Amino acid sequence: MNTKVLNQQEWQNPNNWSRMGLFGIYFSKKDSRAIVPKATPAFGWTLNFGHRNSVLSLVAIIVLPVLMVLVALLSQNHL
Repeated sequence: MNTKVLNQQEWQNPNNWSRMGLFGIYFSKKDSRAIVPKATPAFGWTLNFGHRNSVLSLVAIIVLPVLMVLVALLSQNHL
């Protein structure tokens, strides 16, 4: 079985999804993707919390904008 087929089977498995209202949390260690379409693909993408790089992606999503704001604020104070 190739990776693409395995990833699709894992994504379609309802046991890999935790429902929280409109938001679903996806967790599959067998799926090689760190970012996957949501259970309803029209709602965008989500992280695969079973993938080791998903934590890095989540940190980057949260930390990078905060750092950008801090740098902007600090640079204004030094002008």
